Amino acid sequence: MRIYESSVRRPVTTILIFVGMIVVGLYSLVQLPVDLYPEIELPFITVVTTFPGTSASDVEENVTRPIESALNSVGNLKELTSTSSDGLSVVFLQFEYGSNLDEAMNDIRSNLNFVTRSLPDGAEDPTIVKFNSSMMPIIFYAVTAKESYEGLEKILDERVVNPLNRLDGVASVSLSGVPGRRVYIDIDPRKMEAYNLTVEQIGNILRAENLNLPAGSLEMGQSDYALRIQGEFPESDILKNIVVSYYNGNTVYLKDIAEVRYTIRESKFDTKINGSLGMGLYVQKQSGANTVKVTHEIEKTIAQAAKDLPPDV
Repeated sequence: MRIYESSVRRPVTTILIFVGMIVVGLYSLVQLPVDLYPEIELPFITVVTTFPGTSASDVEENVTRPIESALNSVGNLKELTSTSSDGLSVVFLQFEYGSNLDEAMNDIRSNLNFVTRSLPDGAEDPTIVKFNSSMMPIIFYAVTAKESYEGLEKILDERVVNPLNRLDGVASVSLSGVPGRRVYIDIDPRKMEAYNLTVEQIGNILRAENLNLPAGSLEMGQSDYALRIQGEFPESDILKNIVVSYYNGNTVYLKDIAEVRYTIRESKFDTKINGSLGMGLYVQKQSGANTVKVTHEIEKTIAQAAKDLPPDV
């Protein structure tokens, strides 16, 4: 009874205590992290290996199968599946629920250390990815374009993806449905013969540059010669200005005997939004970040970036 008596005798003190409790509660509510998904660890691990410039069958034979053989002995493994495509091997491991994934990661690294030494030259070291709920995108945007479609990836990367990546709480921003690019080198047979060159010589010269060029093609009349060259030419002008020969004291560039152009590679699968070609933009937040706050900042950034996009985007 003393508590009740004291409360009645000192009403001001009692009111201040209750006000203080309300203030603390409101402050805690504001500071309480809000998340879309509970923080859980999924029993899945993926091993991704790239092998640029190779076919799906080559990847299957030389990369995927050796990795599968090495990982079959990992403890608590429930199921192992794989997918091989041009230049890419993905091995998916599912473990029993309750398995210690940190131990599984260590076992996978140990087993991969042995098989990596036997992978063919040109294959990258395998990358291990462990899944958790924080990897789920918190927001998705569908982006369409008409006249700007061929350059949509670059437009989004410069004006949308980069600003989003700088936001606090954003872990990564990725694009889906990005069309593959193909390099065409359309050689003029007459000019090539005039400089005493052959298609094989030109291909060897491009390889000797030791640059990073995605799989492309040499087109000559009805013939289409595939090129598998490791590297990347940031701009087509770099490729055009490669020296292919010296003739009568003059320098012969690739552009002197061929037309070089970058085009979108034809694909069996297109990403369409409401019937129009487009891309998807996914945003993942950092673990522990407030989903509501991060989403609000993303929407503000998108609204600002939209003002600088072409009219058809």
